[in-house]
Amino acid sequence: METGEEFGPWLARQLKLAGKTQAELAQELDLTRAAVSAWITGRSTPRPTVMSDIAKALGTDVGTVHTRTTDTQAGLPTTWYHRPGFLDGGRDLGNAAAFAFDADVQVLARETCQNSLDERLTENGRPVRVRYTLHELTGETLDAFREAILWNELFPHYTAVSDGAGSQKVGRVVDAGVRDMYEKGRLVLLRIDDYNASGLIGDDYADGKFAAVVRRQLESLKSGHGAGGSYGLGKATLWATSALGLVLINSTLSVPHEGRTERRVIGRLELPWREVDGRPYAGPAWFGRPDPDSVGAQVARSWWADEETVARMHLTRENDEPGTSFLVVGAHDVASLDDKPSGADDEETDDEGDGDEDTRDIRKMHKRLVEALGRDFWAAMTGGGGRLPLLEVSVRSLRNGDVVVPEVQVDPSVQQPSRTRALRAHYEGTTVDRLTEAGQVAARSVPLKLPLSGGARGTLGVHQAVLLVANDVVDGDGDPNQLHSLRGNRMTVKKDGVSKLPLGTNHFQAVLLVGEAAGESAPFAKEAEEFLRAAEPPEHDRWGQTEELALRWSPSAHRRISAMTAEANIAVRELVARPKRGSREGGEALRKALTVKKKPKAKALSGPVVPVLDGLDAMIGDDGEWRITGSVSIPRGDEITSMTPVAQLDVRSGGRPRLDWAELTGVEGCEVEDGVLRFPPGTRRATFRGFTDVTSHPVRTTLTRLVVELRAGKGE
Repeated sequence: METGEEFGPWLARQLKLAGKTQAELAQELDLTRAAVSAWITGRSTPRPTVMSDIAKALGTDVGTVHTRTTDTQAGLPTTWYHRPGFLDGGRDLGNAAAFAFDADVQVLARETCQNSLDERLTENGRPVRVRYTLHELTGETLDAFREAILWNELFPHYTAVSDGAGSQKVGRVVDAGVRDMYEKGRLVLLRIDDYNASGLIGDDYADGKFAAVVRRQLESLKSGHGAGGSYGLGKATLWATSALGLVLINSTLSVPHEGRTERRVIGRLELPWREVDGRPYAGPAWFGRPDPDSVGAQVARSWWADEETVARMHLTRENDEPGTSFLVVGAHDVASLDDKPSGADDEETDDEGDGDEDTRDIRKMHKRLVEALGRDFWAAMTGGGGRLPLLEVSVRSLRNGDVVVPEVQVDPSVQQPSRTRALRAHYEGTTVDRLTEAGQVAARSVPLKLPLSGGARGTLGVHQAVLLVANDVVDGDGDPNQLHSLRGNRMTVKKDGVSKLPLGTNHFQAVLLVGEAAGESAPFAKEAEEFLRAAEPPEHDRWGQTEELALRWSPSAHRRISAMTAEANIAVRELVARPKRGSREGGEALRKALTVKKKPKAKALSGPVVPVLDGLDAMIGDDGEWRITGSVSIPRGDEITSMTPVAQLDVRSGGRPRLDWAELTGVEGCEVEDGVLRFPPGTRRATFRGFTDVTSHPVRTTLTRLVVELRAGKGE
């Protein structure tokens, strides 16, 4: 018979749970206390005949004593533990981390799916599988669920919060959630199950993933450069999406804890400060088995539940594969409130067309979940060229156990057809250098110059990101001419439109793979992952200036990312530009019908020629800097004068204030040396790019106009 935990630690915990001492057990077994002590310390184990007597003394069956894969049901029952109010009278009126996100199922999908990707077990090479289940409970099914979570113990705390809801944002949300449940007689559960993931491993209190999620705030234990999360804020979306502030958890562990892996269960409640029966409570509460090691055995810890218990709590997992199930109790979606009312001309008011008013909310949430998962994780769900996807996702909706919307596996080729085609072409090695016909995917390298850490000047190395561009030949990709940027875990981080496209450009979709997404063997891939991860805010929806980036690298380090983005945009424009027609194109008949008068060939100038600035694109960057791209035309000549770009602020009178360049680079047909543009002989056109130094701006950029000149020599 397979055994779980070692007998000594298991027996010691059962005695604590049952409130028995070693001496009392020895007396019931008619043995010496020394014999029981020897079992506890592992010096010996009881004979098989004694196992039956131990089971009887603990109020369980002999199989439980032999296998030791679960606790006995004797002793302290599961209950709610509410953290007492602070002795100094302080009050927390809500979890600040939850205010970082909206109560939006699309935000929840992004954060939870990212966490599952980060916890994927990589040893077997298989994707992590995530299932979202919307489940509406009514009638007897709702009553049974409330009984399972000991609702009657919670109700006085909800009442206390509702009484003070007028002055508290969290209180108003909770009050509305409770009233909605009672007035409409229903409760919506949203369960997120992941499989082939690590599960919440570790001790209840010590450092580990379990404590980081269940016990602590703002702690992230993500490992690996490609991890998406880094702030420890993402888990707060679970509680933010619950109108009742309640989440239940069932985890199957990849690493045994206390000798077992299955059905590790706990609940956490997030409420503001409240007073119940004259006693103040600080805020959070936990649902679990009282910990006999805590003072008065009051603190609740996780427990190893039986199958019947997890079924009553709607936490049953489909198999014993490692991973975690999060059950958001009272799930609500603020964004759905913006939809048109019943009877309006809006297909979303009844997605199935069956007029089922009762299930409209979960149908809307179902649709929004599928949209968000396909939009943000299409790349993680895409494989090709012998490479498996990192992620599989599905969504289903139920009502009292009956199917409302059948389970749908999110298909990236349906949600993002052009981008998926581009990524598959990259994996399969079928990309081309330039788009010449429909269905092709063009690829190009884009440099990311990584800075030295600690504020040191210079470059650590150049990481080559991979740019993919595909013609947008089918509907379904959303807005055309977009550039999606992503890194190691292949969640879309940035979504930007490509500007300044030539007239008549065919619609396209572009993808920029950076860091380990460009290939784990790509030069400086890990360093790029670390750099970009530090450049992401808690929402992980862009790259730019952050406090961590400024502290670990420099206040101007984000400009390296801006330069990469600018290079990517230029490369996209070059790849999608229509090739110029040759002088003889158009057919022989057309050529004969035209009379072309040729101009005499211009005579090359004998002296040095002076380049002319004939085009300028300018925009204001995120940090208030001017970002310009200049086009230069150069007359024919044997010698080309070196020129210096000069940026100035336009003023009505007096001298124009001169701005310093934070970065000045040659893009095509020129090189920059000490701020001077130098042109190779024979060059006729050139392009350069520059970012001004914000510290040299005398006034705010949005209140100014920019003048750029080319001056000969050093530009004085």
